Amino acid sequence: MQEKNRGLALFTFLVFLFLLGPLLIISLTSFEPGTVLKFPPQGFSLRWYQNIFKVEMFMETFKTSIFVSLLGNVLALLLGIPAAYALSRFQFKGKDALNAIFISPVLIPGIVLGFAMLKYVIVIYHLPIYAALLVGHTVVMLPFIIRVVASSLSNFDFAIEEAALSLGAGHFETFYKVVLPNIRSGIIAAILIAFLESFNNVDISVFMTGPGVSTLPIQMLTYVENNFDPTIAAISVLLMIITGVLMFVIERLMGLSYFTKR
Repeated sequence: MQEKNRGLALFTFLVFLFLLGPLLIISLTSFEPGTVLKFPPQGFSLRWYQNIFKVEMFMETFKTSIFVSLLGNVLALLLGIPAAYALSRFQFKGKDALNAIFISPVLIPGIVLGFAMLKYVIVIYHLPIYAALLVGHTVVMLPFIIRVVASSLSNFDFAIEEAALSLGAGHFETFYKVVLPNIRSGIIAAILIAFLESFNNVDISVFMTGPGVSTLPIQMLTYVENNFDPTIAAISVLLMIITGVLMFVIERLMGLSYFTKR
């Protein structure tokens, strides 16, 4: 039994090493003082973290990514919360088909979805690049909003809503003052998950961007084509830290949402 536990522990260690090893290598190479990406690093320096803020295109594309992710998040919430509520609250004909349509952006390969949106959104309907990029990111975020909010609604007792209606509250007032406060943590978690998906998206962005308009992930790919210094490693470390913090917050919020319903 003890040998079995040791074997399981060794296997678990190898799995974590396989998953986290590349992240550790990237983190260490970001401190390389030289001008070429090396592992192991030949010293310790923060110069490449400083270089991130000196490259103007990184700052410009970072602003674009933040703007598109935040505004797209708002649009996805305005569409996703009512859709999640309707799918969770009511039974109607075509519900499964409608649910499949909402989830399809996750199931369809990103390059296929990106090319289809390029053809219809930009080529046929001639939307400006910023508008097309916003539409693309909203479509990508919508499934995550719907799934997380619907998961939160699955723990909500709709008898509370019916009680509020029976006491004279209107449908909108009940939804705003009774339903939304009870799924607040789920909504915040959905916002954070959708934001991460949008901010790090490459498949859609590469088709929706154009001259003078780019996102941070696309700019990072462009930078790697022409440079081999540790700047990209430094950016990756910062993005990993931001992602880790947001995922910790999401985990706490989802856990809080679960236990408050018990």
